[in-house]
Amino acid sequence: MVDLSTRVSVNAEELQLRAEIKQLLKEANAMSQPSTFAQATKLRRMAAAKEQELVKNREKLRKVMKSSYDSHTKTLMILKVLMYLLLIIWFWRIPVASIPKQLVQPFGKILSWRAGGHVNENVMVGIIPWLILSTRISKLICRKIFK
Repeated sequence: MVDLSTRVSVNAEELQLRAEIKQLLKEANAMSQPSTFAQATKLRRMAAAKEQELVKNREKLRKVMKSSYDSHTKTLMILKVLMYLLLIIWFWRIPVASIPKQLVQPFGKILSWRAGGHVNENVMVGIIPWLILSTRISKLICRKIFK
């Protein structure tokens, strides 16, 4: 897990590496004489090594952030499954909603599964179809909004 103080130190380290790279390249470019060519090449190689170190640091930070994100995603998925199980146990054979029969004419039996069927020209919606539909619709809405 990355705390705020670690992120600040990584950013400070990154800034320091960038400054060192900039300084090394500036010194290498200042050496334009044939006699200083070897030293300029050495400075450019050092700058390239610092750039590789910077890339490694960024990759390490990206991996840490990804693992943190993955663990949070797993935790939320487990919580979602537990909540669905709790709702199914709690509302088993109890209608969750009542919808007029005309609105759900071909799907009335599917929606009333484990909820008692029809009462007064209304379809009683069971918890399992309700959870399936609400999950699908919320995913669809989120995709439309966030893309």
